[in-house]
Amino acid sequence: MAQYTLDVNGKSQTVNVDSDTPLLWVLRDSLNLVGTKFGCGIAQCGACTVHIDGIAMRSCSIPVSKVNGPVTTIEGLSENGTHPVQKAWKQHDVPQCGYCQAGQMMTAAAFLKENKNPSEKEICSAMNGNICRCGTYPRINKAVKTASKL
Repeated sequence: MAQYTLDVNGKSQTVNVDSDTPLLWVLRDSLNLVGTKFGCGIAQCGACTVHIDGIAMRSCSIPVSKVNGPVTTIEGLSENGTHPVQKAWKQHDVPQCGYCQAGQMMTAAAFLKENKNPSEKEICSAMNGNICRCGTYPRINKAVKTASKL
């Protein structure tokens, strides 16, 4: 085991874990930040998406030893649900089961930081790869568009 100090949601956090422990498990098991979900374990579904240095990344495939930059989880997107993506998700009643939604929102937030006025095609492209088994894609896309205007 080794000791790692991470900047998570603006706070310095120290953990003792093996160097190959995926960031996902550090967040969930060591830091009790359970909003980030395990979906597939191979970086294909997007449920585990967090921001590392502002970039949307799949936390299930990143060893803690390779994290170099501040980490933002869904819990750190905003303190009180006022991030435009969170507001838009609520406005469009996006979640059905909700399992994938933290990853969806983190992907959308990183995308909108780079593209303030996306087209529908750009939204579909940016959100591609985040799987919603309930099929709420039309509401997700509408929410991303709404969030871009907030």
